[in-house]
Amino acid sequence: MGKLQGRVAVVTGAGRGIGQAEALRLAKEGASVAVLDLREEDAETTRNLIRETGGTAEAFACDVSQRDQVVATFQQIADLWQGIAILVNNAGITRDNLLFKMSDQDWDAVMNTHLKGSFLCAQAAQKYMVPVRWGKIVNTSSTSALGNRGQANYSTAKAGLQGFTKTLAIELGPYNINVNAVAPGFIETEMTRQTAERIGMDFEQLKKMASQEIPLRRVGTPQDIANVVAFLCSDDAAFISGQVLYVRGGP
Repeated sequence: MGKLQGRVAVVTGAGRGIGQAEALRLAKEGASVAVLDLREEDAETTRNLIRETGGTAEAFACDVSQRDQVVATFQQIADLWQGIAILVNNAGITRDNLLFKMSDQDWDAVMNTHLKGSFLCAQAAQKYMVPVRWGKIVNTSSTSALGNRGQANYSTAKAGLQGFTKTLAIELGPYNINVNAVAPGFIETEMTRQTAERIGMDFEQLKKMASQEIPLRRVGTPQDIANVVAFLCSDDAAFISGQVLYVRGGP
């Protein structure tokens, strides 16, 4: 029996990449997984992968930056499976540019998806966690929170999520709700591939260069992040809260 048997988990931005790996890993541990993504077809792809391995999952199209969509979707999930126990805030986008070129739209889009989206989803999820005095929330920060050229919007949002995580840990701790964050380093995803295209570099060459700066001498995979998230969502991490865990292959 998996460590999350009987739990209901919501994973946002789960149509591909890290979110997809997280959804698959939580399902493997026995959770019923609500797969959320902006595009319904992407959410359905992950749902189908979970079902093919014998897991339980349902797909939902949801723009996490829109309160009405978040509230309605979480209500639908809670009605379907009688509650929500786990939330993984993974939905994210990039709109990279140097500060003097960055538009209001680029700034707002990143803030609304990462920060507002995590706020709205956490607010919706805690309503189902508090009454049963059990819950796990994992937010997705990034090593970019420490600063990264061309990502003033993304870096600021990811840094903000660390403060958000620590504050929620204080507020929700008395209700036995653990709130933590993972901060991935270089992970091989479609998003990092797009970064390579933005700077005009071959993706394989970018990975090779990045790996030379990582003590473990390799870039990360979505599964590396999913494994950490599964741990933080389990009772094995029952006394861990308010932490930001950098998953980057070394200091």
